[in-house]
Amino acid sequence: MPDNRPLRDDLQATLDARRDLGPDYEAALVESFVERLDATIAARVRAELNHHGHAPHGKRNPGAPMIPIVLGSLGIGVPLTAIAAGTAGAAGLMMTWLALIVINVAAAVAVMRRS
Repeated sequence: MPDNRPLRDDLQATLDARRDLGPDYEAALVESFVERLDATIAARVRAELNHHGHAPHGKRNPGAPMIPIVLGSLGIGVPLTAIAAGTAGAAGLMMTWLALIVINVAAAVAVMRRS
């Protein structure tokens, strides 16, 4: 199991900074955290792929392009849920997950069209 302490510390620092700086800096703080989270997820995916080896080119899974999108959405969804629920309540929570659903559906449609 990977050590999540650095990520939790980043989230806590982001929430503390938001509390100290106020809502004017919220978008920049969220964007900064999402970039760090995305880099962490990408590193974990690369490490997992290196550990298990890549799929052979002839037998690629048609759904494989969706894996990073789904993992990224879940990874980003958790902290965004906490931030949205804490700052905007139920409306922010609904908007966050609606946006994640739309992104995943659009990505799935794009993958299906390429296949």
